[in-house]
This record gives sequence, C-alpha cells and structure tokens, in this order.
Amino acid sequence: METNKAKNLTIAYIGGGSRGWAWSLMSDLALDEQLGGVVRLYDIDQDAAEKNVKIGNMISAKDEAISKWSYEKKDSLRDALAGVDFIIISILPGTFEEMESDVHAAEAYGVYQSVGDTTGPGGLMRSLRTIPMYVEIAQAIKHYAPNAWVINYTNPMAMCVKTLYEVFPEIKAFGCCHEVFGTQRLLCSVLKEVMGVEDVSREDIIVNVMGVNHFTWLDKASWRGVDLFPLYREFIARYGQNGYCEGKPDNWRESGFASADRVKMDLFERYGIMAAAGDRHLAEFMPPWYLKDPKTVHQWCFGLTTVTWRKEELKERLAKAQRLVTGEEQIQLKKSNEEGHLLIRAILGLGNMVSNVNLPNRGQIENLPWGAIVETNALFSKDSVQPIHAGSLPPQIQILVAPHAVKQQTIYEAAVQCDPKKAFSVFASDPLMACVDVKDAEKLFKKMLIAQKKYLPSDWERAMEG
Repeated sequence: METNKAKNLTIAYIGGGSRGWAWSLMSDLALDEQLGGVVRLYDIDQDAAEKNVKIGNMISAKDEAISKWSYEKKDSLRDALAGVDFIIISILPGTFEEMESDVHAAEAYGVYQSVGDTTGPGGLMRSLRTIPMYVEIAQAIKHYAPNAWVINYTNPMAMCVKTLYEVFPEIKAFGCCHEVFGTQRLLCSVLKEVMGVEDVSREDIIVNVMGVNHFTWLDKASWRGVDLFPLYREFIARYGQNGYCEGKPDNWRESGFASADRVKMDLFERYGIMAAAGDRHLAEFMPPWYLKDPKTVHQWCFGLTTVTWRKEELKERLAKAQRLVTGEEQIQLKKSNEEGHLLIRAILGLGNMVSNVNLPNRGQIENLPWGAIVETNALFSKDSVQPIHAGSLPPQIQILVAPHAVKQQTIYEAAVQCDPKKAFSVFASDPLMACVDVKDAEKLFKKMLIAQKKYLPSDWERAMEG
C-alpha cells in the first residue's frame, strides 16, 4: 500500500522556475526507484517554469531514469496546491535589484555583508518583503492543501518557517538547509588529514545540532565512537592560520560562495564548540571582526558575494536552461548533495532517518525562546517529523545566538503590522551596525526600505510618512 502511494505522489513546487534547486530535485527523484508521480511547477516567472516542465520531462524520459515523473506547469497557487501530498518552496523574494540594496547600500556607512539574506541590515530587509509573500503562501496551503507536508528552502529560512506557522499553526512544515552538511564534510577532511582515514562520507559523522539557521553549532561530533573535537583542535593547529581547501589551497578565491573555513576555526578556538555553517554566513552574525572591510574579509579567506557576481552567475544558468531545453546540452543525471527526496521517503514510511531541520522550538533547545524557529536534528519517520532534544547551548554561545532568536517575533510583527519603529529596533541593534551613528542608521534604514517599495504592502508608505 505504501509503495503504491509512493509511486503516485503529487508534489507542488512553488518557485518551480528555479535553475538550481529544481534541477537537483528532478535528478534525485528520477534516480529513486521507490518514488514516482506528478510534480506541479508554479512560478511567477511562467517562462522559467515552462522551461523546467520540458527539462523535467526530458529527465524522466532518459533511459537511466529509474523512476518516472510527469511535470506540469500551473498558473495559480490554487491549481498548484489542491490535493498535493508534498509542497516544496524555493523562491527568490523579489529581484536582484532589491538584493543590490540589501547587500551593498550599507557599504556607504562601512557595513559589509558577505551574503545579506539572513541577518544584518540586508537580512532584515529581505524578511520585510518575504514575510507578506509567505503569508499568502501559508493562507493558500491552509485552504487548498492543509494536510500536505511542506519543505522550505527559501531564505531567510527562520522567518519563512515562522510565518508559515504564525499564519497556519497546524501546518506540517520544516525548513531544510545544507550548511551543516558542509561542516560534516570538513570533519571528513579532519579524519583524513589527522588520522589518515579515507573514504568517510558526511553521513557517517554524528553531530548534535543546535542554534538558529546559518548560526548553527555542534557541541558533539563523532565518527564510529571517536570524539572529533580533539582531532579538530589538531587540524586547526595545522590550518587555522591559512585556512583549508582540500587539494587546492586558493579555491576560496574562485567562487563567490567558497571559503577556507578560517572563520569557523577561529570561532572554535574562541568558544570551544564548533560553528556549523559556512564562513560567509557565520561572519554576519558576529560583530564586524571578520567583515570590517574587504581587506579584512580577504585575510579571513572568504569572499563578499556581490550581487554583480550573482547576476553574472544567473546569466550562465539562464543560458544553460536554454541549452538543456533545445538539446544543445545533455542532461546529466546524478545524485545531488541534498536530502529532500530522502526526507519525503522517510515521511512516506520508506525508512527512518535523522537530519537537521528548522522547526518551532518546543523545548528541543532548552535555553532559546519557546516558539522561535531553531535548527536541530529531527527524526523523520512515517507521517512524522519529531525534533530531537539537543540540550542547552553553552552560556558563551547562548549570549550570541539568543538575541537573533528573540528578534524573530519583532521582525514578524514589524512586517505584518507595517511598523517601521519595530523594524528599526532590529535594524539598529544588529551586531554589524554597532559602529554606525544612530542618525546615519536612520538614513540608511529609510533608504533601504524605500528600495523594497515594490514588494511591501501599501501600509508601509503611510507608516513611513506618519
């Protein structure tokens, strides 16, 4: 019975014009012999969704595709959601024009951001325009697919998941992020470099996850019963000064997304537990130790992911989409490093698994606010996602993480109430804004808020005038 259900799934993909996440999911689904069904793609960019319909069906038609799926484009949330089993949300909230302001407007005041999509002044602005979108999505799920499982990939992760639960408390939603995976892979390198152990997969690294998305920490990490913290200390003694990029020391210079893990190694030495996100994200949650200026960023061996770089990278992906649709480039089926389809399998009863996800805090982290969206491990089993008790953050980490967890409620209220005072209280208190004069902070806040105007409810304009 479960096998029949798994072979007749209906999945809605909101943001189905994606040129990254969607293609990875299509390959993963095609290579999973126990799953099959229909994927409905919905995107405000209908041309992008139409191209992905063609790409998805071409993938499904390939000889090496073990599982067969049908891809359809839908023109409304209602048509996409009605009666589905699973919903995947992966959208770009706004355009790169708004992101240009998010990331770069604050540089005029000496504030640099390496990502600008989760915290800092850019993360707040992205939240203010994303939350109204997620209010609409949550309302649609409540009306058309109240029993569906919802997987969110959009950033700012915590605010997206929080909005889903605020609007529809009974929703079965969780947020997935692969940043912890990268830290597990680094620990595989630790085993290789320190102990000479080869061919360890990240799934073999057992970790206790706690924190908020992109500011996640591990207070335990082991491999086959071996405590990895002493090995990590030895690894840092070797590589902490210059960073580590396996096989290619300067690899971090070649991508807007890469780093040499110097920030996370420095945080371990300072605080005694392991930061478990990419350096670009971790740096933004701290005072401007690592983001003081571009020279400092360079010294810490990571990059400022500029919006210009993102625009150029998008051009490449658009060109690839066109080549795939026309057949000029062949589609290569390979498993991604993501776990979305594996989590779907577990929820269907096709094998339990544990993975890190973002859920409301119901005590899984004892010393963070109840109801805040936190990241911990969870057990996935038949029709169930249960967070695993992670314990308490050490005091020296709690004082770093707790303010970001507390601010979630204020950010949500600011967005739905169109309240500039509440929004500014978060904006001005961010660690990256510590050196900005309050009058300059007010000018910057207004400038960045105006840049979001296209995606903000009209009440914002009246609130700003008042």
